[in-house]
Amino acid sequence: MRALTLRFIAASLIVLTLSRLGLAFWQWSRVEASGGLWPLVVGGWRIDLSVLAILTVVPLVLACWLGHRQLPTRLTAWWYRLCFVLLVFMEVATPQFILEYDTRPNRLFFEYLTSPHEVFAMLWEGYKGVLALFLLVMVVAVWLAKKLFPVTTDKKALPWAARFGGSVAMFLLCFIAARGTLEHRPLNPSLVAFSDDRLVNTLALNSFYNTAYAAYQLKNESFAGDAYGKMPVDDVISRVRTLSGLPAKPQFPKQPSLHYQKATTSLGQRPNIVIIVEESLGAQFVGSLGGDNLTPNLDNLGKQGWWFKNAYATGTRSVRGLEAITTGFFPTPARAVLKLPKAQSGFFTLANQLKQFGYRSRFVYGGESHFDNMKNFFLGNGFDEIHDLPTFTNPRFIGSWGASDEDMFAELNGLLANDTQPTLTVAFSVSNHSPYEYPQGHFQPVGDPATRANGARYADWALGQFFAKAKTAAYWQNTLFLVIADHDSRVYGANAVPVKHFHIPALILGQGVKPRQDTRLVSQIDMAPTLLSLAGISSYTPMLGQDLTQQSPNRALMQYGNSFGYLKDDILTVLRIDKAPENYRYSQGKLTPIPTQPQLNQDALAYALWPSIAYRQGFYAQTHQQQLALAAKKNRQ
Repeated sequence: MRALTLRFIAASLIVLTLSRLGLAFWQWSRVEASGGLWPLVVGGWRIDLSVLAILTVVPLVLACWLGHRQLPTRLTAWWYRLCFVLLVFMEVATPQFILEYDTRPNRLFFEYLTSPHEVFAMLWEGYKGVLALFLLVMVVAVWLAKKLFPVTTDKKALPWAARFGGSVAMFLLCFIAARGTLEHRPLNPSLVAFSDDRLVNTLALNSFYNTAYAAYQLKNESFAGDAYGKMPVDDVISRVRTLSGLPAKPQFPKQPSLHYQKATTSLGQRPNIVIIVEESLGAQFVGSLGGDNLTPNLDNLGKQGWWFKNAYATGTRSVRGLEAITTGFFPTPARAVLKLPKAQSGFFTLANQLKQFGYRSRFVYGGESHFDNMKNFFLGNGFDEIHDLPTFTNPRFIGSWGASDEDMFAELNGLLANDTQPTLTVAFSVSNHSPYEYPQGHFQPVGDPATRANGARYADWALGQFFAKAKTAAYWQNTLFLVIADHDSRVYGANAVPVKHFHIPALILGQGVKPRQDTRLVSQIDMAPTLLSLAGISSYTPMLGQDLTQQSPNRALMQYGNSFGYLKDDILTVLRIDKAPENYRYSQGKLTPIPTQPQLNQDALAYALWPSIAYRQGFYAQTHQQQLALAAKKNRQ
């Protein structure tokens, strides 16, 4: 058994090292710019030995006592075969994951496994060649595992003293290797990080470790922001309130962000509010935002409404965008609140807020709304209806992710036309997502139809068709529209936070909205407070985003993996786990390091800590009766 263990360690180290070298040479320009190959390889060996020590500690200890017995040896051989195949599996899956997310497999990897239908349909439709190669390599890996790790037993049992001494020695050796350091904290990704480039830092890991570590970190996600540093809770509260234009001392200590927002518009009739969330439609595609001129319809609509030319997403996932747009919640390294257990009911949303004013709320989605827990979260927090693929009426085109955008907009148009009371509708598109499937014949694709560029072209075409019909409908005269992206497509780059890939389009148009080209720096978290104000709704709200009809935040919050970015005017502050804050000047898409900015660092820390505190202590709970009483009291005054 001991010889089998040594063979497993050697074979695994060879596979992991060759994979790391292959990935490094593939991304050589970024590796070279970050300091070269040596720190990546040395850090990688530390991580690999830590993983292998954890995987082999039990077999090594048992080998001293039971290495001469058939059953334990057989189980050990099968254990090593399974582990070897799993290590190979994760490395083989890595290149495609890097192409999509610019990092090794992480928490997203196992989160996507909870939605196998969508994921496997996407892979089958768009990546058949990759799947075939993947399966071939895995067949070879299984064959190698069987050949490399045969069932072999020791000829005789060890003496009792050797058993005891050997098992203690093996345990201590594995413990030291697994811990990876004699310092206060055990080995973790930050100890082998040596670059500002997130991808390069993850190349120094291995994909099994990176995914397992992400799963382990889930236990701490209710207070994930603590990884960036500590600040007294009262200081966090007073600082984020002050930064949000509120008095430092809260009026309601049990809900310290709760405050009264007075609308700047007074309307006789409550307008419908329609939020159209465009999948992956970053500014890089939008001509009037400096992009590739792929969205003529959106650019034209931007001239007709309130066009935010400097709006930023809070993250890189759809659930992060939906979190910010529908709840105004700040981003954290944890999962979006749509997935967190304490947020599945009684959590503040725009739907809960509007219910007090006679609104009915719905979520419209071309796919299946169980994906990313959207259905459960929305129904548990104020939304009355879910309209997704299973409920659509005769969709004309269904791809891997669901009904096409034109089918979703047709459903949306029909729902709005039949409304008899004020409604909030959040409509989420799906077509602009890999593998970029959409109905043909509406525009002339450039090159391969299944590309990001053509996906953006189709998304824009479908959006333009919807608004052409909406302008002729009766509901047009009494509806506020927000068109906004959830995030950019494929956020990547060598910077600690690739700011330019958080730049997204945001447009408000409809009743009473005058055309305006707004160049202020704003965030997704500012949209809900602004919509409330435009709708003439004055109310108490816990949202700390700002009403853009009367405030100019000139800041954006961005979560990029485990890095938190706070962009204030043209200065970006980056917080990373177990690292000192970093400050950069952001200009023309480039980041230039500048001397440390203590005030901005503290502001960024408060922003990063607030959502975890609010989630853990229930500060963002929906207090419907309390808000009604407060609103009534305010009206009497």
